[in-house]
Amino acid sequence: MSEVHTARRARLRDPAGRTAALVSHPANLRYLTGCAPPGAALLVGPDARDTLFLSPHATGRPTADPDAVTAADLGAEPRRLPEPGDELRFRSAGESGDPAVAAARTAADLGVATLAVEEHHLTVARHRALTAGAPHLPLADLGRTVEQQRLVKDEEEIAALRIAAEITDQALGELLESILVGRTERHLALELERRLIDHGADGPAFPTSVATGPHAGVPTHTPTDRRVEEGDFLSVRMGARYRGYCCQIGRTFVIGTAPADWQIELYDLVFAAQRAGREALAPGVECRAVDRAARQVLAAAGHGGAVETCTGHGVGLEIGEDPRLSPSAMSKLDARVPVTVEPGVHLPGRGGVRIDDTLVVRSLADGGPELLTITTKELLAL
Repeated sequence: MSEVHTARRARLRDPAGRTAALVSHPANLRYLTGCAPPGAALLVGPDARDTLFLSPHATGRPTADPDAVTAADLGAEPRRLPEPGDELRFRSAGESGDPAVAAARTAADLGVATLAVEEHHLTVARHRALTAGAPHLPLADLGRTVEQQRLVKDEEEIAALRIAAEITDQALGELLESILVGRTERHLALELERRLIDHGADGPAFPTSVATGPHAGVPTHTPTDRRVEEGDFLSVRMGARYRGYCCQIGRTFVIGTAPADWQIELYDLVFAAQRAGREALAPGVECRAVDRAARQVLAAAGHGGAVETCTGHGVGLEIGEDPRLSPSAMSKLDARVPVTVEPGVHLPGRGGVRIDDTLVVRSLADGGPELLTITTKELLAL
């Protein structure tokens, strides 16, 4: 991957050699270097040798010789480290303590005219520290330039997402084969996260949500000690993180021998909305058109007021990346962009249904949207 990371950083480099970029957002660091030590900062300079500045706490040597820092000092797993031959240097922040400040001072020493920083990630205090550390170096906003690069995934990134989805499907499938009645939401959520790790995940992509009975009527429910009862809706929202890449799945089941009529009706409605959203995915389609395809199915049945503000979002090194599938979204989809489609109807005090999938946008010539999360969407009675 070293060549891939080098090429990604090259796209960020100023051809005129007047501006350097300072990257501090952890997901962006991982995208550009293959690792993201706590507090690190990446300087993409005017030459082809870029530098990852490390916190003294990361190296374990507060006064280390900056040039003596090696990949071994990062303390990360080997597969996440830049490979030999990658044009990337490691330096300690030294006595300054803050890698971003050390990077700014180095940029000033290089004679660049401007340093572009990720203002959306920097705290006010850290921004002030940069100004104080390099007082004669003008700062500009890099904006979400790296996030825009991250939108379209290469096939190796998509392969990691596939494995994350496989792990997620496997963990959820195993839980469904166990006895559920009498167990608490909290216990089930913890077991799902343990199963993710047992099957090779780095960890959960986000806190697992298990909602039962009336709790399923809350869109973002945090598991409690409520126990699963006969007749409950059981709503699960979870995902694995594998080699940094995150997926998401949401499924709703019924506890007992058979669902009630109102449960079947509500489930069929959400299933139809989710299918409409999935079928709308294609390169060049407006993001808000995907949202509208799912939303109008629910609104036509009188549930427009119970729909969440967003029908889906991008996934990758983060859950909740761009693009957003919402009524106000102005962008269009590209091929090889992974997104979730996750409409739901939540009835406070009664229950609700959500069905979430992770898919990769593909053209019809490439087979249409690629479904990564394949756990059945049939309304199972468990």
